[in-house]
Amino acid sequence: MKRTYRLYNILFPIWMLIFFPTYLWLLLIPANYLIDYLVTRLSMKYLDIEDYRKKALRHSWKICIIGFLSDLIGAAFLLGTELIVDRQGNRDLYELINGINWNPFVNIYSFLLIVAGIVIAGVCIYFLNRWMLGKDKELTKQQVNKIALYLAIFTAPYLFLIPSMWIYR
Repeated sequence: MKRTYRLYNILFPIWMLIFFPTYLWLLLIPANYLIDYLVTRLSMKYLDIEDYRKKALRHSWKICIIGFLSDLIGAAFLLGTELIVDRQGNRDLYELINGINWNPFVNIYSFLLIVAGIVIAGVCIYFLNRWMLGKDKELTKQQVNKIALYLAIFTAPYLFLIPSMWIYR
């Protein structure tokens, strides 16, 4: 006789959904690609780069992959922090975990940890895009640094700040 197990009422923080491929990715991947493309294109246009449309199109899929990888790194930081705090077994730290998972605005420490996850992802976006764009011989080092900075600022995962309680209630 085969037993089946079902898990009911498992609530994930919004940022944790990045670890689980779902049909939601069919919306997220094109939206993320479009945002990355637009930020890259507008950055290149602002910096007066010749043939910026072609260059933005050529690099945008790599920038999109770097963005998802960086978001995963930021989410992994949050998950790791949660697991470390949870293993302490300290009831006083329950509010910290609750804030990370449910509502980052419930206390300053949860908010700062979520912001740290966003900053970590943004730093990864900057350095990985700087490395990738640095291989393009048609871009100067200054242009590469500025484009990578614009991408880090405008495509960081600010959605980590959305309280999960808004969705699950």
